[in-house]
Amino acid sequence: MFRAELIRALRRWRTYLFGAGLAGIPILIVLSLALSSRPPENSPDAPPFLTLILSNGLFAPLTALAVIQPFFLPLGAGLLSGDAIAGEASAGTLRYLLARPVDRTRLIVSKYGFVMFQAAAGVVWVAVVGLVAGGIAFGYGSIPTLSGITIGPGAALLRMVGMAAYLWAGVAGIAAIGIFISTLTDSAPGAAIAPVAVAIVSQILDHVDSVRVIHPYLISHQWLAYLDVFRAAVEWRNVIRGVVTFGVYTALFLGAAVALFRRKDVTS
Repeated sequence: MFRAELIRALRRWRTYLFGAGLAGIPILIVLSLALSSRPPENSPDAPPFLTLILSNGLFAPLTALAVIQPFFLPLGAGLLSGDAIAGEASAGTLRYLLARPVDRTRLIVSKYGFVMFQAAAGVVWVAVVGLVAGGIAFGYGSIPTLSGITIGPGAALLRMVGMAAYLWAGVAGIAAIGIFISTLTDSAPGAAIAPVAVAIVSQILDHVDSVRVIHPYLISHQWLAYLDVFRAAVEWRNVIRGVVTFGVYTALFLGAAVALFRRKDVTS
């Protein structure tokens, strides 16, 4: 089933359009800095690490990953997961897929696994393109941590891998929500919009002080914990909290999707 999903994805134009769009993010960041007549201002609204790219190309992939996290990653996960089951239903192929026969739990888990595989591929692709573009434009070197200690390029790359893995884990719950919504409806666009809306609303609520009591339970509350990876000694507390939160959301909604789909009367 995974191989069939991969072959189908490779035959779709949207796969290559997504890839081109993601590659354009680090390239545009590097080009804008390389062609700028003056260094960017250190604004609080600027992406993390942006002003440091001029001194070290290793910060280009870090900045690009930080840029795609709040919107592009949830958008991609929402579109892919929302289309996973609802897309089959709207195309009229879901009933025939289950008639092969295919176990319904296996179908849900396979669809979810491939969504997460595509999300991982997107994160890796952005990091690699940013690494190449940043190295060509500004070169590589040791980087300062948020604690003021300098670490070498090898250690910096290792922490970049940790950041990428954390960002990937951060959309696991969004993808699970998308799969769950996808089992409720035959409308792929509707199923795709719902998890993206959840991500956006969660980030908005996370900045509203009047609902501070629910902040620790929001899916996006620990998304910025990847910054703790770039301290002299990695602070694991928030990272672990984030991973636990992502795992709980994933288990709840993926489990609900399996339970619902196993009892659903599939007619399309």
